[in-house]
Formats: sequence, C-alpha cells, structure tokens
Amino acid sequence: MDRNTWIGFFLIAAIIVGFSLLTRPSKQEIAERQRINDSIALSQQMQIEAQQLSEAIAAEQPKAEPVAQTEPQIEESFTVLENSKMRLYLTNRGGRIARAELKEYKAYGDTVNDLCLFRGDEADMTFTLVTANNRILSTHNLAFEPIVESDSVVRMRLRTEAEEAWLDFVYTLPADDYMLRFTIAPHNMHNVLAQNMTDMEMLWRQRIPQQERGRKFEERYAQLQYMLVGGDMEKLSESKSDNKKESARVKWIGYKDQFFSTVLIADDAFSSTDFESVPQDKYTRYIKEYTTHSSVAFDCTGRQTTGFRMYLGPNHYNTLRAYDNDLPREQRLHLKELVPLGWKIVSWINKILVIPMFDMFSSWGLHIGWVILLMTIVIKLIILPFVFASYKSSAKMRVLRPQIEEINAKFPPEKMQERQQATMALYSRAGVSPMSGCLPMLFQFPVLMAMFWFFPTAIELRGKSLWWADDLSAYDSICSWSFNIPLLGDHLSLFCLLMTVANFAYTYITMQQQATDPNMKFMKYMMYAMPLMFLFIFNDYAAGLSYYYLLSLGITVLQTMIFRWSIDDQKLLAQMEANAKKKEGKPKSGLMARLEKMQQEQQRMAREQAKANAKRYR
Repeated sequence: MDRNTWIGFFLIAAIIVGFSLLTRPSKQEIAERQRINDSIALSQQMQIEAQQLSEAIAAEQPKAEPVAQTEPQIEESFTVLENSKMRLYLTNRGGRIARAELKEYKAYGDTVNDLCLFRGDEADMTFTLVTANNRILSTHNLAFEPIVESDSVVRMRLRTEAEEAWLDFVYTLPADDYMLRFTIAPHNMHNVLAQNMTDMEMLWRQRIPQQERGRKFEERYAQLQYMLVGGDMEKLSESKSDNKKESARVKWIGYKDQFFSTVLIADDAFSSTDFESVPQDKYTRYIKEYTTHSSVAFDCTGRQTTGFRMYLGPNHYNTLRAYDNDLPREQRLHLKELVPLGWKIVSWINKILVIPMFDMFSSWGLHIGWVILLMTIVIKLIILPFVFASYKSSAKMRVLRPQIEEINAKFPPEKMQERQQATMALYSRAGVSPMSGCLPMLFQFPVLMAMFWFFPTAIELRGKSLWWADDLSAYDSICSWSFNIPLLGDHLSLFCLLMTVANFAYTYITMQQQATDPNMKFMKYMMYAMPLMFLFIFNDYAAGLSYYYLLSLGITVLQTMIFRWSIDDQKLLAQMEANAKKKEGKPKSGLMARLEKMQQEQQRMAREQAKANAKRYR
C-alpha cells in the first residue's frame, strides 16, 4: 500500500470523526430534546390517569337493566413476597403478580432502583371461571384476600358467598432462588363452579420494556419461546409480528428479553395454546408484547391442584442449566436453551470451552478485561500449531514466486492447462499444498463464530466497564449524531474502530507475505475492503466482542511477525530443493497426485473433444 492510499484512509477517518463532532447536538439542544421527551411522557401519563378515572366513574354508574350481580369496586392493595434475589408485589385485584424486581440487577442508566421485569398493567395473568349458574368470571376483576403464611408463602384467597368455599392462589418463593411456585387450590368449589369445568382458560399477556442501551440488539434477542412435552423447542419470529396455534401439549412458555426472561412452567401441560408476539414501536419504551391463550387442567373438587412454576430471572446459562441437575432426561426443562449460543457445532464450543473457561477466569476475581485477554491467549495457543502450518505454507508459496513467474512467462494465458500442470508439478516437487493454508481458517471459523454468539448474550458482561466503555454488553460510542447514517447508524464505537485499524494492519502484513498474481489487483483491493465492512457490521455490537477481536488480531499480528523473523526464506528454499531431489523417481501420492491426475484427465477430455469437433466440421 503506497503513501497516498494511507493518506486517503486517514482523511476518510478524519472526515467521519470531524463530521460527527460538528453535527453533535449542543447542550441546549440536548436539554430541549429532554424537555420534549418529558412533556410527552407527562402527557401519556395524564392520558392513562384520565382513562383510569373515566373507567372508575363508568364503573360507579348504575346499569339501566342489570342482568347479573356486579362485582364491587376493588380498592387495590399489595403484599410483598421477597427473598435475596427478587421482590414480588402481589395485588388483591386478581390475586396476580403486579410487579417483579430483581435485586442483583439495574436497568441501563439507573444506578438506584432494582431492575423491574414488569409493573402495573405491563403484565397480566387471568383465569376464566364458569359458575354453577353459567356466569363467566375473570379472576382479573375479582377481589382476593391476602393471607401471609410465612416469609416465603403468601396465599391469595378468593372467597365466595358459600362460607366454606374458596379458591386460593398460593405463591411460594424459596430462599435464594429465581424459581417461584404457583398453585391454584380450590376448596369446596364443586357446588359453586360448573360441574363440567374440567379445565380452565388462561390469558397471559406481558409487555417487555427496554432495559439495555442498544435497542437494536435487545429487539433481536427478545423472543417468545416454548417447549413441547417431549423436549422439542419452538419459537416465534423475533423480527416481525407472529402468531402460532399449537395443538401439541406445551410444557413451558418463555417471555424472553436479551438478558432476562419470565417463564411459566406447568406441572402437567398447557393445551390448545395460541401464541402471539408483536414488536412495539421504536419510539416507545417497550420492545415486544407477548400474549398466550391456553387451557390448563382444573379439578373444582379440590382433590387435585393445578400447579405451576415461574422463573423470573436472568438468562444466565449455568443458572438455567442447574434446574435440570439430578433430573431424568425425560423430566428436564432445558431452560438453558433460552440463552442463544449459535448453531449446533458453535453452541457445543461455547458449552464445553468458552463458558467453562470464562467461569474459571472470572472465579479468580480478575477484572473483566483481564478475563477476556486470558481467554484470547488460551484460544490462540490452542490453534497456534495450525496457524504456524498455514504461515509456513504461505512462506513456501512466497519463495516459489520467481519460479511461478517463470512458468507464467513460459506459458501464455491461452495455454492455461499447461500452465496449471507445470505449477502443480512445481508444488509437488517442493512439497507445497495450495490447500494447506485453508485448514487453520476452517478450524478457527467455528471458534470465531462461538465468540460472536457468546459476547452479545453473556449477561456476565452486562454493566461491566472497561476504560471508556461503561457496558461491555452494549456498543461503546465515543461520538454520536442526531441522524442515521446508512449501515453505520447514529454513533461510532471506539473498540470497533480500533478493531478495524488492527484488521487493516493484519491484512497489509498478510498481503505482503503472500505470492499474489499481479493481474489479480481487484482481489487485493477486496481484501482491504473487508476490514472497512467490519466497521459497519460491528459498530452496533457488544463492545466486549470488538474488544476480543481487537486482542485476537493484535496477537495474530504479533505471531505473524515472530514467524517471519524465525523463518529464513533462503534456508526454506534450500530445504525445499533438497526435498525435491529426494522425491525424484518416487511415485507421487496425496493431494498433489490427485490434482495432477484430474488435470491429465481434463486434458485428455479436451483433446478428444477437439478431435470430435474437427471431424464434425470436415
């Protein structure tokens, strides 16, 4: 690369940075934008309160022709159930969970309040009851009485006109756990409810609020997933509105965000289930809205209860996997599948190598930056023999460049087959395989893809800072602007920019050591265009991923320089010539023999075709 090209690249970078700084909004503009957002939020809140007031007034208005007894106005109250990991607010209106907070996490930008999975009307779970006189009631509109049995058990009781008949929603929260036990227990309800009521309709709806800095990736990983009885995993589209009717029995339903999930697990199963997932407008604070309509078995006599478990917690691989410990294969929940780890071979690399290595280094109490550095070094040491073999193959190709140029000069382009045959013969004598340089890339690719999947979904990186990056699970913008640049977005990430520079350096060193055809200049320029493409691709990705790739490229450049200093081209050429003399008279074997045989067969077929064409036109 000449000096003018380097100057061009630096000018492009300077223009991008300078343009972003010049177009960066002023403090007054930022304050005005914040004022407008606050006004919009206040207006929306006033609309909600007005709507609630209107509904309350309408509820108090007498009906013109009452056809049934109406439920009394409910004065809502809350009962707190908590352990060391989470805090739940149970409301007497519907006996449901009205708010769920995780004590060990914070929403992005909030250093005070615990992370809230949902609050108020953002989530609702209601069951349909059919009375003996064929009235259809929804538990959402009924008043429950809270009964605190202990620090870990709260019973929400729905009383009836019959003194000894009631329906209990029992919530049991073990200590130090994200898994809640939820049981529906009827008592003497067989005279109150319809005798043919053997199942109960359930409606579960939840809106997922934005919790992270990068909305784009939070939308990408937010998804409705469920597992069928038997272990098959299914999911709805994460990028568009989707709905699905499931006739098979469902074991659990997961409302998933990028780093957190709410999972409802049936002791028996859900049946006749309809799922719906709707992406929310990007100008709201919500990512997705999930809805499930389903049926669950119900015994109104009370001899059998309807039981669930509910997981409200992080998408942490080891935490989710622990719920399958010591369970038979057919009873395993496979909640760990909520953590996306890539395609099958890639996920196995993450499970058996990346995650255990990350956990081991993290257990030493090291800073996250050192953890990622040690992981990078270990991975580089594992693939070092393959990288060295690839470099040595490239060095052999480089020292053979003068002889290849002689062959190209001897055989013009119209004699391409003769040129290829002579080149293959040269490679065979020198003991060079053109395919040997591909093996390390094939080996490295699954590892690179494993890291590509691991970092954006690793909750361990969430909120962890490194230098200028305050959250390694999100992008680390050093400058931003108020408009969207196609492919790049509205910001520039520094780790991604540094990774691009390192990629340029590595490409330059690689191109210098390889024997390239002067007529293939377009391919050379394409090699330099790839790092620039990575800048646009990874600008929105997790800073931890760009940091890993930066370290990996830096170590690769260092390795390449060490290999270059340790391998003498003249000695290598002399060794290749000595090996060629030893091979004289010996039969060829391996890849080179097969390639030569294929070329000879092609030449034979070409000669026969030429003869046939000559006879045809005589």
